[in-house]
Amino acid sequence: MDKLRLTGGRRLEGEVAVSGAKNAALPIMCAALLTEAPLSLANIPRLMDIATMAKLLGQMGVRIERTADGKMSLHAERITEPTAAYDLVKTMRASVLVLGPLLARCGRAKVSLPGGCAIGLRPVDQHVKGLQAMGAAISIDHGYMHAEAKRLRGTRIVMDLVTVTGTENLMMAAALAEGTTLLENAAREPEVVDLANCLAAMGARIEGAGTDVIRIEGVASLAGASHRVMPDRIETGTYLAAAAAAGGRVRLSGAAPETLDATLEKLREAGATIRKGRDTVEIEMAARPTAVSVRTAPYPAFATDMQAQFMALATVATGTALITETIFENRFMHALELQRLGADISIQGNTAVVKGVERLQGATVMATDLRASAGLVIAGLVAEGQTVIERIYHLDRGYEALETKLRALGAKVERVR
Repeated sequence: MDKLRLTGGRRLEGEVAVSGAKNAALPIMCAALLTEAPLSLANIPRLMDIATMAKLLGQMGVRIERTADGKMSLHAERITEPTAAYDLVKTMRASVLVLGPLLARCGRAKVSLPGGCAIGLRPVDQHVKGLQAMGAAISIDHGYMHAEAKRLRGTRIVMDLVTVTGTENLMMAAALAEGTTLLENAAREPEVVDLANCLAAMGARIEGAGTDVIRIEGVASLAGASHRVMPDRIETGTYLAAAAAAGGRVRLSGAAPETLDATLEKLREAGATIRKGRDTVEIEMAARPTAVSVRTAPYPAFATDMQAQFMALATVATGTALITETIFENRFMHALELQRLGADISIQGNTAVVKGVERLQGATVMATDLRASAGLVIAGLVAEGQTVIERIYHLDRGYEALETKLRALGAKVERVR
């Protein structure tokens, strides 16, 4: 199993390009199930989760072609098997995003209950309740959701809690439903907007994406389309947090600065100088960071996917930071690993109290989930001596060419196979 070895203490300098957003690409790939015509996508990152989704769709009969320049063509002319089996779904929770499109297109679906990172329960009850309100009959048997509907019907759905994948699943299902669907308390994330833009290019009638009420007027069929996936705002934020912790000057190209307001504001509070262009973000950090407290919440508030990176930043900051996690109940596992590097962290319920220390010390640590891995990388970049991160398959799920990009910024990092 691969490991990552970092030698800390180097400032980061230079420019790297931001990859396409994993969390936008995955639902957009599932949108290919809604049409018999080809869907052509650009800016698709090379990640383990993307490969898993491609394999899952391939098992259903979708023909997929990839090129080296980040382009992908998906053609679901015939769906031969509307089933998402456990062996793939268990590795990636986003696999549940096939449920809505399969039900809308085929009238039936068999989807395993999802797995993914061990950061919390992340139930699919909002997906199920929404589809049932649209007329689907859904039962859960032996770990699988069995869903049937002759044709889904538009209705008003008020979600009990904000769920990104739930919003996306129901939005795709509603695109082919009969009548109008109102999604209330919908997720407002940029990735939801990106999916809506792709669906609109395919002929869907969607209004309100990016707000908490989305209106979808169902159509009889969707066409093929071309779409470019948005830049990855979490990858962008991760490199910015790394530069804030290690010091230096980093420019990120191909970014979407307008999606990063909460992250950029916290980096400014930490002492960073931020410059935004149309599709670039530049950070300059000349001194030791100042501790900043964060509280995760649905977009446009501070993202839970940036929590681990800011905890790593806080470990070497001056002062004390309170890191409060409100989205997932089990997302502080990286705190124990950061303690192995010398971090002063105590957990009080859903809040971590992080007292900054002057320096961390390299050690062997273990990645527990995707974003925890990124936090450990940031800690390794600033720790004295050598840090080895085990189980980095988590990183490969969500960060394209991480070690290559870090080396381009002057970091000493290598993959140990």
